[in-house]
This record gives sequence, structure tokens and C-alpha cells, in this order.
Amino acid sequence: MNLFSDIRACVIDALAGMAAAGELPEGLDTGAVTVEPPRDPAHGDMATNAAMVLAKPARRKPREIAEALAARLQGDDRITSAEVAGPGFLNLRIAADEWRKVLRVALESGADFGRSDMGQGRKVNVEFVSANPTGPMHVGHTRGAVFGDALAALLDFAGHDVTREYYINDGGAQVDVLARSAYERYREANGLEPAISEGLYPGDYLIPVGQKLKEQYGDSLIDRPEAEWLPQIREFATAEMMAMIRGDLAMLGVSMDVYSSEKALYGTGRIESAIDRLRAQGLIYEGVLEPPKGKILDDWEPREQTLFRSTRFGDDVDRAIRKSDGQWTYFAPDIAYHWDKIERGFDLLIDVLGADHGGYVKRMQAVVKALSDGRVALDVKLIQLVRLFRNGEPFKMSKRAGTFVTLRDVVEQAGRDVTRFHLLTRKNDAALDFDFARVLEQSKENPVWYVQYASARVNSVLRRAAELGADVSDTALADAELGRLSHPAEIELMRKVAEWPRIVEIAARANEPHRIAFFLYDIASELHSLWNRGNDEMSLRFVQENDLDETAAKIALARAVGVVISAGLGILGVIPATEMR
Repeated sequence: MNLFSDIRACVIDALAGMAAAGELPEGLDTGAVTVEPPRDPAHGDMATNAAMVLAKPARRKPREIAEALAARLQGDDRITSAEVAGPGFLNLRIAADEWRKVLRVALESGADFGRSDMGQGRKVNVEFVSANPTGPMHVGHTRGAVFGDALAALLDFAGHDVTREYYINDGGAQVDVLARSAYERYREANGLEPAISEGLYPGDYLIPVGQKLKEQYGDSLIDRPEAEWLPQIREFATAEMMAMIRGDLAMLGVSMDVYSSEKALYGTGRIESAIDRLRAQGLIYEGVLEPPKGKILDDWEPREQTLFRSTRFGDDVDRAIRKSDGQWTYFAPDIAYHWDKIERGFDLLIDVLGADHGGYVKRMQAVVKALSDGRVALDVKLIQLVRLFRNGEPFKMSKRAGTFVTLRDVVEQAGRDVTRFHLLTRKNDAALDFDFARVLEQSKENPVWYVQYASARVNSVLRRAAELGADVSDTALADAELGRLSHPAEIELMRKVAEWPRIVEIAARANEPHRIAFFLYDIASELHSLWNRGNDEMSLRFVQENDLDETAAKIALARAVGVVISAGLGILGVIPATEMR
């Protein structure tokens, strides 16, 4: 049940009635009409912009439309008043019983409350993490992993058919560097001094790989030409790094549905097939790019190259897919990989990339539009850096220097749930500070603790009511006398519960899971506020020891809040607290 959607449907029906009566032109587009909470709760329960957005196409003054619309809406039993405000906004007050009905639905639906069919089963591919298989995941990867996993869960909750995917970048020069680095650790395992020259990966995480190489090969690869040992050590080391990365993801509670390999695209004709499809559309040509202004692009050289006409789809310049020496650019396998995803039947592709990939967005959106004939959209979500603090000082990360802070470092110190929630307290394209002291403190300023405290409080009152003999099952609570909930603070909390389905759809449409974290903090604040008022007003306490019927109604409200918090935390991948220690 989405009460906001129901009232919006009421508004649309009223507008249709106005059109039928000649009060509005027929055929007006009502797609931009919204019903949402007003900025100031004192103005009402809901507000609609209908008169404002329809005034121009209807050639009518907004207030005239709003006044006529208000008259029609006041005939609906669910709406107790409709008042015109300002230039033409319409503020609505909703009957208290409508909020109580939402509580019953929440209790009857349980974990499914707020689920939506908005996605209509659309197939969505969320590709995230995709860290180079050259070492363990660091805290920057961690944010992308948490964001991508929460986004996938959100889209699933909103009715999409979601696939979580990891693209293994195992086809580039970085895996050769990994192999050479692992070979030095292999030499070390055989009692030789490793030559960790500049450009190799110096991290200690490769020492166990060297030991395993020794166990498998003994000293048979020592002093052999690189051409003989590089392929097999590259494959061995890549497999070991991916096993480590899978373990890191599991520690964070992330499970992928698909792992795709870049290397699998080479030598199979799949790159050529994707390029041929573009060539057939007249989008591939031989030419020389203009020299870039102000910076050097990775794919620019002052010679004739094979180019993709990405400017036809809104990119700044055309993009090279093959160098003058016949080698593919980095862009070419990415084209093939996205063509593969399109062929697998996805309706929407979402790539979660680091902020340093910002220059890659337009070309990828261009090529996806070209390959799918505009049928498939690509949404690229850029993940800004995490500024990690240790002992009050910024701690810099560098995979090559071997001094980076790993995902395991963060999770072991802060805990999985705290890490996941905190990394979702900012929008993905905003930098985020992760201070170990701050994320573990017990205060209102720490949103993780504050939401979990609300969850624990709900469970505590359920236990207390059960001890007094109350039936606290969801079925029993759904049948409670909810008419006993009449205090403005109780009504306000019910209104917050009713917002949950709306927030789910808004967050899913925007691909923004941080909205869920924000909402959980808001509803937790409302619960804590009501709880604290009960310290002064005994009638507002959730447990009324001498009146089990009153207790049942109040516990129903608390439990409905718990249902929302549990569902929201489930999307974020966080386990709700049953008690606080």
C-alpha cells in the first residue's frame, strides 16, 4: 500500500473529472503531477503541484485550477481538507484512519511492506567493484561494493530482475605486473632475495602466493626465461587474487551472481563482432583525432587510427578503438563486454565506477546506445573517494606502495554493519570521511547507532509487552484497536511509516540507495522523539501496564516502525539490532 500513490490517483481522477466537465482542456499530460509531504508539516499531510504544472498548458491561472481541484478532492472521505496556498499549491490533510490502515498493512505485509512492482520485472545488470585482480580490496573498493550491493537490493525490492556482476580486468598489462611481482615472491620462497623493482607490487599479500607457487613448482621455474613462466604464473596469481577478493566481498556480505573475464574476450572474435555491428551502422572509420586541448588522452596519437563516431551520440570527441600498430585500445574490450550484456537481454545497465573514470562515461553511454539501437540505457554511477582517518590523521592508500588500508582492516575494526551503513550516509558522488572513532560512538550524531538503537527499542517494548501477557504477534497487533492512537505525535509517526513505500520508489527511480539510509535516520528520530515524550507523559509510553488493549495499539505502532527499519536495513545489507550492548 502506497498511500501517496493512492492520493495521487485521486488527484488524477479529479483532474479527469474537471476535464470532462469542461473546467480543463482534454488530454492534458499529468505525468509531472506529484503528491508528496509538504516542506513544512504545519501546512498539511500532503501537497500537490497539479495546478502549478497544468496552468500553462491549460492556459488557466494556477489558483483557479487549485480552487476547483480542492472542491472536488474534499468530496473524498480520505481527505479532510484541501487548502490552496501561495500561487497555487494545494495542501491536503488526510483522515487519521488512513494512517492507521497503513499500520495494519505494514503488520500484515511484514518484510514485504514497501515492496513495489514499479520495476515490472525489467532486467537490470549492476556491475560493480570490478577491481583489478592484483591485490586485496582497499577501502575505496569497499564503498563501491557497498553502494552496488545496496543499489541491487533496492532495485530488487522495487520490482526489478537484478543481476550483480563483477568484471575481472585480467586482460591488461597490470596482470603481467602481478605475475612478475608474484615471481619475485616465488624466488623468495626458494631462499633467494626478491628483486621488487619500481613498478612491481611490493605488498606482503603476495608472500603466500610465492609459497604456493613453490609448493606447486618447486624450484623448476627459477632462472627460466620470462616467456616460459609468465603465462602460468599470471594465471595462477590472478586466480589467487580473485579468491582473496571473493573472500573480501564475503566478509562485507556481498555475493555476485556473475563473474565476467576481460581475457575471455580476446582471441574469440567477440571484440571483432561488436565492432562489426558498429561498422555496419557506419559508426567506424579510419581517421586522425585532433590533438586534445589541455591534457593528453590515453587513446590519442598523431597517426591514423580506427575510430568510433561517439560524437553522434553526444560525446565530446570520437574515440579510438584500435591503435595505428593494430593493437586494441582499452575501449575495445569494454565495447565487446557491454555488447555481451546487451545480448543477454538486459533492459538497463548500471556501471559503478571510481571517480577517476569520469571521462569514460560519455563514450560508454554512446556505444551502448549505438549497439542497442537506443533500446538499452546505461547509467554510470561514479564513486567518490573515502577519506580515511587513523589517529586523527589522513591515511593515504597506494596499492603499488603496499601501504593501503584493506577492506579487511576496515571491517575488522568497525564491523560489517557499521561499515556498510556509514558508507551509504552520503550520495555516491560526494566524498566521504570515515573516522573510526565517529562511526563507533554511541550518540545521535552517529546515524548507524541511532537507527540500530531505534530497532533495539522496538524489540525491547515487544519483549516487555509479552512479559505482561500481551500477544505481540503481527497478526494480533494488526487487529489491535488502532483508534486509540490519536495523539499528534503518534499520528506523526504513522505518517512516517506511510512514507516508506514512496521513499523506496523514489530511491529506486534515481538509483540512489543513500536515500534509504537518510529515511531510516528520520524515522528513527521520530520514534526516539515519541519515546522521550513518554518519559514525561505516561499516556504516550508504548507499554501501558494496566491496559493491555492500549498497549497492543501502541505496540502495533512500534512494531510497524520496526518493520520499516528492518526492511530498510535489509536493503542496505545491515542486520537489525535486537538489543544494544
